[in-house]
Amino acid sequence: MNSNNLPAASAAFPVVGIGASAGGLVALEQFLSHVPEQCGLAVVVVQHRDPHNEGMLVELLQRHTPMPVQQVQDQMPVEPNHVYVIPPGHDMSMMRGVLHLFEPTEARGLRQPIDFFLKSLAADRQHNSIGVILSGMGSDGTAGLRAIRQAGGASFAQAPASAQFDSMPRSAMAADVVDVVAPAEELPARVMAFVGRLRLVGDVQAQVEAEFQRTAAGFLDKILVLLRTHTGHDFSAYKKNTIMRRVERRMGLHQLPRIDDYLRYLRENPSEVDLLLAELLIGVTSFFRDPPVWEQVRREVLPALQANHPDGAMLRAWVAGCSTGEEAYTLAMLFRESLDQVDVSQRYKLLVFASDLDQDAIARARSGVYPASIAADVSDERLKRFFVAEASGYRISNEIREMVIFAEQNVIFDPPFTKLDFLSCRNLLIYLEPQLQEKLLQLFHFSLNPGGCLLLGSSESVGASSVLFSPLLGKSRLYRRLDVSAPVPLGLAPGFDSAGQRTLGFALRAPGAAMATPPDLQLLVEQLVLTQYAPAALLVSSKGEMLYFCGKTGNYLEPAAGKPNLSLFAVARDGIRSALAEAFYPAVRENKVARLKRIRVDSSSPARYVDIVVQPLSEPPALKGTVLIVFKDMVSLRRLKLPALSDATTPEGQRIEAVLNELQHAREDARSTREEMQTSQEELKSANEELQSINEELQSTNEELTTSKEEMQSMNEELQTINQEMQIKVAEVSRASNDMRNLLDSTEIAVLFLDETLRVRRFTPSTVKIFKLIPGDAGRRITDIVCDLDYAGLAADALEVSRSLVFRETDVPTNDGRWFKVRIMPYRTHDNRIDGLVITFADISASKQLEAELRDAQSRLQGLPPVPGSHKAGHGIP
Repeated sequence: MNSNNLPAASAAFPVVGIGASAGGLVALEQFLSHVPEQCGLAVVVVQHRDPHNEGMLVELLQRHTPMPVQQVQDQMPVEPNHVYVIPPGHDMSMMRGVLHLFEPTEARGLRQPIDFFLKSLAADRQHNSIGVILSGMGSDGTAGLRAIRQAGGASFAQAPASAQFDSMPRSAMAADVVDVVAPAEELPARVMAFVGRLRLVGDVQAQVEAEFQRTAAGFLDKILVLLRTHTGHDFSAYKKNTIMRRVERRMGLHQLPRIDDYLRYLRENPSEVDLLLAELLIGVTSFFRDPPVWEQVRREVLPALQANHPDGAMLRAWVAGCSTGEEAYTLAMLFRESLDQVDVSQRYKLLVFASDLDQDAIARARSGVYPASIAADVSDERLKRFFVAEASGYRISNEIREMVIFAEQNVIFDPPFTKLDFLSCRNLLIYLEPQLQEKLLQLFHFSLNPGGCLLLGSSESVGASSVLFSPLLGKSRLYRRLDVSAPVPLGLAPGFDSAGQRTLGFALRAPGAAMATPPDLQLLVEQLVLTQYAPAALLVSSKGEMLYFCGKTGNYLEPAAGKPNLSLFAVARDGIRSALAEAFYPAVRENKVARLKRIRVDSSSPARYVDIVVQPLSEPPALKGTVLIVFKDMVSLRRLKLPALSDATTPEGQRIEAVLNELQHAREDARSTREEMQTSQEELKSANEELQSINEELQSTNEELTTSKEEMQSMNEELQTINQEMQIKVAEVSRASNDMRNLLDSTEIAVLFLDETLRVRRFTPSTVKIFKLIPGDAGRRITDIVCDLDYAGLAADALEVSRSLVFRETDVPTNDGRWFKVRIMPYRTHDNRIDGLVITFADISASKQLEAELRDAQSRLQGLPPVPGSHKAGHGIP
């Protein structure tokens, strides 16, 4: 069925998406039992169901609602006052009022069918979308409710105390995406109240317009004053339509029909001001949201930024309006992946500044803990690499967390971050007035370095600021900063205008007012001194890998033959190699400066000596963890002439020779000790690598166990649902069996059930008056049981009926003079399959007795003499 067949008016009615899992059948029945027949809603039920079992969910729900309940078929349009149930083994989404079915990518385990549908419902119905989460295990549905709230809809959850399994409602409540929490039977009334409020939106808009015409302050200005007074945040630069939609939503949830009532409620309940603030600050974010955009960032933007710094650099980024941090962490993960394609010698680091006005959102972002539902947005490879699995979901790894700095900031009034290479501000400008948008774009231009990139939301553009940014190729909202003159923000202190309203917190300098910058004498002098007078120096990593050379280091370093090696100890000259090795590692381990005095460089003549300084660096932050090695040449001293040293026969010469021998032995011992230490270090390094390998294997095993746990949880939910259906079915079968037993007992008709081999299956109590049956005779052939019937052909007739499927009816007497009408019929199952025989014995003794009496009476009448004159009368003789 095509979506074009859907009536145009159908888009006006709200759609309720209900998510349930284990224990959800009872909650669904309670919910639907309290929904009016003419509610004007379409209800779509998404439940975790066994993909290999059709189940009876449609039939079970139909008994609790007068609305038609049907299982969804592909491309089925939704209609009001109908209930739709997802079929087993499918994912489902909605587009333009039509339900579409998809084969799931995962059969079990990480599937999130509730989130999948609720997100599509939010995108399709916007403020007419309603999400309800009932009993269930896991966190499925949390992300879907967040999407519905972001679209202006309403979210409801069953009270955990009334849910058989409270994991799903609690997960949604912990994420702060639930508007109303109540027992399942009370939720329909709350939903209908919200829907009734939606139908008054037109009246509310007219009333707001009238309020604006009637008074200069206006209704919304009064609300903005309350917000600024209570929270300190000024929303006067926000679009009025955006604020009005959020106010309408709060009015609907509180069932307040007039805007004056809500203003009074807002003044009397300070907590409502905080809730309204949260409505205005709802963050639209997720990991890798809009994948094509992030793919272009990974493929084009990050390599271009790295190409601007061929020798490595600390790249700076700013994510404005980061909400709970998913976008900032996404950028950090992409940058870390891009380093896999970069030469090891090029050292790049990324520092991401992420800011938001919402203090609670910043606290969540700093914790770095996210629900298990992010698996729908993050690939398995990235989950394994950048996250740590926990009981509550996933935690960002330390490697990624250390790249991001979170801060509470008002991007309009607070100072910006500067000297940026990348700036992301998505879905913030669309809520601001055009004048403020233009000024913020000027601020972003000031904050970015030449050639830096700006990322905006899919519904945003640079607009009138196109002279400041040029768009990159593609449909994504990626822009490159142009190196043009632009108004430069001078200060960011907030001010107030003549009306007492807070103004934007930055002033602008015109392009022509810029002054020429004088030459930087300090920089020129420092460069001159560094090149001509400074000692040679070397920057290395904590493992001894060379990163940067300063000055003439060739006197101390000599590349070894063969493959290039960046290790300091491989290229250091023979004389200083061992001394460096002895001083380097203790200095790094203890984070202390080590000084080596008068070290002979090599065995060349004349001898050259050098002082060496090994200094671990902790500042500036960009050099933290590296080591600076400085070489200072020493002036060679003249060799002292000691005649006594040349004569080994003198006592003084012998003592000196002994001392020299001891010194030589000490040097050999030291060399041997160093070699042993190097061997031990290599062994420890090898052992460390083995431990890392074991750790990775354990992490992989843990991930596999986590996946198995999720699969078992999914199977448990499906078994819970099937168990509930089977319990209801057993109850129905028991009730039907009782009805049938009472029916047969009330008719007093003897009924005998036989299988296809004429063995007794069951019988009614009246049958024992004909056959000598006891309960233990079940399973015996009917021919082995004594009966009172004078019916030798009973078995043959039964076999004939079983063969021909044509019933047979016979009147049969008994040994004690009774008569029975024996009717033999095939036993047909529900699916029209022959499974034995049914023989009924109706007592016709009374009718047979009456028939005999009639025959006797007829015989007596026939034996009487004829009446005189009757013969003549019969022939008409006078």
